[in-house]
Amino acid sequence: MIFPCPVKCRGIANLFVSYITSYCYVPKIPSAPAAADTIYRYLRASESVAEDYDMIFTGDLGRVGSRLLRDLLAERGVELGERHSDCGMMIFDESQDVHAGGSGCGCCASVLCGYILDGVKSGLYRNILFVPTGALLSPTTVMQKQSIPSVAHLVQLRAAQKGD
Repeated sequence: MIFPCPVKCRGIANLFVSYITSYCYVPKIPSAPAAADTIYRYLRASESVAEDYDMIFTGDLGRVGSRLLRDLLAERGVELGERHSDCGMMIFDESQDVHAGGSGCGCCASVLCGYILDGVKSGLYRNILFVPTGALLSPTTVMQKQSIPSVAHLVQLRAAQKGD
């Protein structure tokens, strides 16, 4: 379900949160399938395509999850091309051993507040999808070889247009 949310963000001139949506997913590999499903459902429901957005930010999927995200979306006919960037990959250096990512909530919050919003203010980004992810990593679930529940939330952020 997509919730229209035309709210102007306080303290940030010309930024609107246009839509908020999320889907829960219970895969064998967490986070990337949830992000892929959320992005795919949102694009279908909003009748848009990846090219309609300046950037689609996820996180934290890491290198492994980002490749899986691209593969899963390509299977459904969605090509992200250069429009995808993962918040964890933006923070961590290639030399650091974080193949499958670090902290989704930490990476996303840091990149949103420290980079993305500045990009919206400066005009670098006019319309983006922000897709933070998370997984319930319980030792009990893992030891019982159960699926790991994960979630991806999607927020569309767009710069205000004249008349907004």
